[in-house]
Amino acid sequence: MYCSKNTGRALSAYLDRTHLRRELSLLSPMAFAEKMVLAVFGGLIVLWMTRSLTDDIPGWSVLFHGNVGDGTVTARSSWTGASAGSCGFAIADGFMKSGLTDILSEGLGFLRGAPALVIAPVACIFSGLITEFTSDDATTTLVLPLLAELGRTIGVHPLLLMVPGAVGAQLSYLLPTGSPGNVVGFSTGYITIKDMVVTGMPLKIVGVAALTVLLPTLGSVVFGMDQKV
Repeated sequence: MYCSKNTGRALSAYLDRTHLRRELSLLSPMAFAEKMVLAVFGGLIVLWMTRSLTDDIPGWSVLFHGNVGDGTVTARSSWTGASAGSCGFAIADGFMKSGLTDILSEGLGFLRGAPALVIAPVACIFSGLITEFTSDDATTTLVLPLLAELGRTIGVHPLLLMVPGAVGAQLSYLLPTGSPGNVVGFSTGYITIKDMVVTGMPLKIVGVAALTVLLPTLGSVVFGMDQKV
């Protein structure tokens, strides 16, 4: 890398030990997630360095007869699956930052005054559609706060919307991005999107129908919720 003659002078203030100590003291303690990342990557570095030590001293790869290495990960890992799963979280984050969730919430305002037999399936279908384009976990994180606020806005118990919304987010059978299981199946190359739609659509319809019947009846008893709040 080319550095001009004045680079050292310009960076000297930032490389001073006193400055570095001051900056270090301003850092907050390591969070649990940061410690876990450090432990995982630290262990990875140790495994890399001890896989094969010298010609006379074998590393841990001898336990696998030398058949384990970076090439093993590259050959056996489904990068298509990893990309499809992670894009679901990116789409969910885009929904929130773009304001699309607010638009969707306003679009459900017609549920004000509607009976429970209408509210439950609409909430289930609403989250069931979103979950096909994002992962089920991302959909649940995205939809539940929205439905809770919508329930207070239209004057019904939030659980009347949140329970079908949470269940609908798990009815992700039509697209690979819906759940990790879909990604694994699709990445094998033996299952097409058409196969997933043909098999998953009946399951989705039955799930919505069962929820429509059970939530306003048995669900009201189990969750102790009233239709009006």
